[in-house]
Amino acid sequence: MPLSENATPTTPPDDAAAASAPARSWRVPVVVETPQHSGLTSPLDYLAPTALPPGTLVRVPLGRRTVLGVVWDTPAAGPDALPDVQLKPVAEVLDGLPPLPAEWRQLVGFAAGYYQRALGEMALMVLPPELRQLDATQWGRREKRLHKAVARHDDSVATAERPPLTPQQADALDALAEPGSPKPFLLWGSTGSGKTEVYLRQAERALEAGQQVLMMVPEINLTPQLEARVAARFADRRIVSLHSGLTPAQRLRNWLMAHYGHADLVLGTRLAVFTPLPRLGLIVVDEEHDPSYKQQDGARYSARDLAVYRGHLHKVPVILGSATPSLESWFNALPLAEGGTGRYRRLAMPARVGDGNMPTVRVLDLSRAPKPARGDSAPPLARELLSAITERVERGEQSLVLLNRRGYAPVLQCGDCGWKSGCPHCSAWRVFHKVDRTLRCHHCGFTERVPRACPDCGNQDIAPVGRGTERLEEQLAEALPGARLGRIDADVTKHKGALEAQLASVHAGEVDVLVGTQMVAKGHDFRRITLVAAVNPDAALFASDFRAAERQFALLLQAAGRAGRDAGVAGHSEMWVQTWHPMHPLYQALRCYDYADFARQQLKEREMAGLPPYASLAMLRAEGRTQEAAQAFLLEAARLVQDHAGEAVRLYPPVPTPVQRVANVERAQMMIESPQRLALQRFLAAAQSVWLAQAQQHRRSGLIRWAVDVDPLAI
Repeated sequence: MPLSENATPTTPPDDAAAASAPARSWRVPVVVETPQHSGLTSPLDYLAPTALPPGTLVRVPLGRRTVLGVVWDTPAAGPDALPDVQLKPVAEVLDGLPPLPAEWRQLVGFAAGYYQRALGEMALMVLPPELRQLDATQWGRREKRLHKAVARHDDSVATAERPPLTPQQADALDALAEPGSPKPFLLWGSTGSGKTEVYLRQAERALEAGQQVLMMVPEINLTPQLEARVAARFADRRIVSLHSGLTPAQRLRNWLMAHYGHADLVLGTRLAVFTPLPRLGLIVVDEEHDPSYKQQDGARYSARDLAVYRGHLHKVPVILGSATPSLESWFNALPLAEGGTGRYRRLAMPARVGDGNMPTVRVLDLSRAPKPARGDSAPPLARELLSAITERVERGEQSLVLLNRRGYAPVLQCGDCGWKSGCPHCSAWRVFHKVDRTLRCHHCGFTERVPRACPDCGNQDIAPVGRGTERLEEQLAEALPGARLGRIDADVTKHKGALEAQLASVHAGEVDVLVGTQMVAKGHDFRRITLVAAVNPDAALFASDFRAAERQFALLLQAAGRAGRDAGVAGHSEMWVQTWHPMHPLYQALRCYDYADFARQQLKEREMAGLPPYASLAMLRAEGRTQEAAQAFLLEAARLVQDHAGEAVRLYPPVPTPVQRVANVERAQMMIESPQRLALQRFLAAAQSVWLAQAQQHRRSGLIRWAVDVDPLAI
């Protein structure tokens, strides 16, 4: 759609219905948040007493409500536009707030088009929730408080000293400083190689040039550690964070600091990619491979991919950092001669700071471990591994035991009749949490007390099956008497400040053995850990999801990187992997930390199978009161748009999702594939209007909602 920076001046006709309108009005296009699949995908026209520049925030009437809207770019009104006499006037303008810049509007417009969402939904979704509720009077009070906060800033605080650079870090920074059109940089550095220092040095360059910096992390639990390091380095600069852990007032204040240009550095999670920054000079995406950068509901955008697009819009460098890059990013960083696209420039940092070695990987074959006696449960760790952890405890070193499953046990079972603790609202098991004696569904949240006896047969001997972090901690306490144990997972860190307290105890040496999920496997700088053990990593080896092996390799290598980060103990640090499949190629690649070879094998398999990055995928998802209703919509959707597909787009038969019922809603999905990204986008754009009309008819037969997921992470 062509962009226009000018509103259209109009003169309302001399009509009684327009008597209250000003003598001279301007027709302005405004995007507002409309109901999903309402068909209102374009800006709506309103009348304003003055010409309003695009990006201005206004409050406008929509039905019986007055809502926040953004004045948008659009060509002059077409022949089908409503006459001015039928247009409603703008209710209020948020005066004093700078218009959202053109690059921000282009980013939002691109995201809405690419991810097949309404423009108004995308534009309003990325604004702070509290801003959407303010009228002009309330906004005026907030603006005064903001300016007072800016005036109180103290820029005389001393900053932390910079550590010396390694040769690899210096080479990477030299490459980042080279003139020319900036390509995205893939900073491929092993865990502990000092990628964060490269981020900080490059940020320093941007700040000295009077620019702003956007640094992104995948999860909120990684924010405090990086924020503390950034604050120490740039104590004389204004630094703000943007993530879901902030109160609405804090989030609005920090967003405004960035938008006004008062904040020099913005640190945030995925939604921070939409933060308006008038002086943007650098974008950093740490742990770029992490799936948390992909929104999993509503507008399912990828913040990593949008960061790359935003760097292109602003013509600023983008650094994607990871020890285990996503295969899509790795493919884009491969030169054309090696079968890649050459769109990114790869900067390699294979050595750790201080020349410390990565932990020695020991793959433990469980098939050769002694079998437990009849009637005894299998121990959580093999005898050799327990001995190795005991040695660490006696030397005053720390160990990390990784089990990516929280709770006490994934299911309770009756040995007499076979009853299991299924969720009545989902096609999933309820997890047993021993600490509060509850059965909890991790999909819909349904929670009940553990029954005294089997609900089906009355047997009182119902037992846990399987193992979660809660049970693993209990078993290790029995196997390692005298050892100080700690646990970090979503259950023990749900209260404010709990995660920081747990991490502080680990850093202070108050924990000998730390049990945790993937929360502790990435981004944390544990200096005393010398042993990492993966308890049950085999489940992902044979999963139906084609990305399962990639994610598991990344998780294990990131977990291994928590050990031996202090060069003084790196020589005897180890990574133990308990497995029934010791010869699996994933573990063989992990032994020598050969990510390049692992990526080469995975890319070869994906090319043969026609999977990303050699093809583009979208998933049409449907939810209904019955599975038949959901699949009927998908079958009809495929039939109606078959002519649009042609030979370049393939539609697969609909199937239930892996967890097909959640909160009494049945879910199904249909995969759409094309070897050409542009062909897939054209098809989806043409199909949207067809599916919208079809959905209205299917609602009578049980369809609840439907959505398109472009570039899905799981199939």
